[in-house]
Amino acid sequence: MSTGLIILLIVIAAVVVLGAATLFLRSRGRHGGGLKRRFGPEYERTVAMHDGDTKAAERELTERVERHGDLHERPLDGAERQRYADRWTAVQERFVDSPREAVAEADRLLGEVAAVRGYPDGGRYDEQLAALSVHHADHVDGYRQVHRVATGADGGAGEDGTRTEEMRSALLGARALFDDLTSADSGRHRAPGGTGRSTAPAGSRSHARSHTPWALHRSRPKES
Repeated sequence: MSTGLIILLIVIAAVVVLGAATLFLRSRGRHGGGLKRRFGPEYERTVAMHDGDTKAAERELTERVERHGDLHERPLDGAERQRYADRWTAVQERFVDSPREAVAEADRLLGEVAAVRGYPDGGRYDEQLAALSVHHADHVDGYRQVHRVATGADGGAGEDGTRTEEMRSALLGARALFDDLTSADSGRHRAPGGTGRSTAPAGSRSHARSHTPWALHRSRPKES
């Protein structure tokens, strides 16, 4: 084989390898970008949990999508939505006198509503949370926070005033997920393409937002 032919074959092989590498990197970039768009803040949180290891975080998120991406939420009828809304209102009212008990009840209520909608049972919290993160990525961290406070996984230390503020913040964060799960606009909580933006009409969640007690808003003074 002549030297010229050998050089030609080496050049061809190098071009093929370079092309394959380029295609792989582009494919990976599109995949990672898709995960960022789909999971939003949950993507960044997962990367942080993996100490900045993007590949490990994307493997975890991809596994979540593979396990739960085909899940179809069971719609709630009007009576169910109202019943859950009333229970959430009771939770918020209870917060005035018993914040820890109110947070624990909110944690149980979210697990129950999610199970009714078709997610894994609340007894399998980690699996339920993973499934919710695929379909409600923008608000699932609220459930995580309220569960940590309710179970004492956050340590439970600190002065009473600080603890109450932490519980208030956790309950408010969990409220966004509750609104998603009980929305009248069932099954359309994410915009096309997984942007994570709600597509619900402006008034579709008013049933759950019109009874928020003053205790959950620091800016509103206590009435005498």
